[in-house]
Amino acid sequence: MPLPPTPTFAERLTAARAASDALFDIVKPEFLYERPIRERHRIVFYIGHLEAFDLNLFDRRLFDLPSADPQLDRLFAFGIDPVDGALLPTDAPADWPSLAEVRAYGHKGRQRIDEQLARLDLPAATSHPGSPAQLLNVAIEHRLMHVETLAYMLHQLPLDQKQANGAPRSLPDHLYAVTPAMVPVPAGRTELGMTAERGVFGWDNEFGEQQVDVPAFEIDRYMVTNGAFLDFIEDGGYRNPSLWTDADWAWKAAQGVTHPVFWSNTESGWRLRTMFDDIPLPLSWPVYVSHAEASAFARWRGARLPSEAQWQRAAHGALPGHTDNFDFRDWNPVAVDATPDSASTWGVEGLYGNGWEWTSTVFGPLPGFTAFPFYEGYSANFFDGQHYAMKGGSARTAACMVRPTFRNWFQPHYQFVYAGFRCVAD
Repeated sequence: MPLPPTPTFAERLTAARAASDALFDIVKPEFLYERPIRERHRIVFYIGHLEAFDLNLFDRRLFDLPSADPQLDRLFAFGIDPVDGALLPTDAPADWPSLAEVRAYGHKGRQRIDEQLARLDLPAATSHPGSPAQLLNVAIEHRLMHVETLAYMLHQLPLDQKQANGAPRSLPDHLYAVTPAMVPVPAGRTELGMTAERGVFGWDNEFGEQQVDVPAFEIDRYMVTNGAFLDFIEDGGYRNPSLWTDADWAWKAAQGVTHPVFWSNTESGWRLRTMFDDIPLPLSWPVYVSHAEASAFARWRGARLPSEAQWQRAAHGALPGHTDNFDFRDWNPVAVDATPDSASTWGVEGLYGNGWEWTSTVFGPLPGFTAFPFYEGYSANFFDGQHYAMKGGSARTAACMVRPTFRNWFQPHYQFVYAGFRCVAD
């Protein structure tokens, strides 16, 4: 049977737009000016930002797109990333253009891009520095990144401000527990990053191939579950300062953090907020927590978080599979032991999809790092010692970004990401 044809860039961009449009559609229109997470812009910003980014990126690089509205191009150009509540946004809904104006801006921008894109004849499988293919890949993956980050942002909206639009609601077998287990990973060499000569698209922080010798270690077969993390809570993990760094303890105390942000403690027991429901805590699902909470749990276990190189070594032989939970297949995680067919050489399961995985590695450049000249701050702005590398992917990560070289990152006190972890020991 012949393989299906590779989608064109125009087809991929259209599909990415459909994914972002569908996400905004789950918010009832009267709530599109809400700010579900205080560190982020209001939802309406992102409706304009995705289109402004494409216009600003393509103009004078891929084709000429003289600005139709310089003021909106600037307004929607950049997001924000406050660290630990510093310089939080203070704008009001009235400070933003009307929804009709924002949507008209986006519609016109898409139309102008599509008219130009129809005249290009580009190969879909290669991407070299400075090429049109690289710019198109950046636009597509940037939008798909926002489809994920917007999902966890909208996750924090009150349930009555959203509409499920036919999303599946059944959650079979979600209460059973998974027995933790560690597997040995022998000493050996692992590879971080890749070379530009491969002609494969990657973001600037993925380039700079590096060989790392990794001593032998043990790692959790599965991601840490809600059930295991509940044991940590019930043993007083959030009340024991010896398990936390001084900075993490200060953050936890200042913010009154006593449990994962997706959890609630009710008279009937612990519950979990999913995108559209409030359900009994699924013990077999991966726990989603901040880096600070994951680190405290690891100390409680007498272990630690893996380095980026250890995670990569543990993932040897594992590739994203058709049963793994990514590419918008579900709004929810699945049990951590649900995908044994995609285990690594060493028997580590669930490495791709179902939840990003925190590492102990401070996010930084690989050797020979060179920033994209058209997006200089994409990675370099976060080489500040205040962000940690994450690997793997979540249920809301697009398939094109579920690749071994992809590197995600967040601040250690940011609780809202679909990010879990596993522990390692010598």
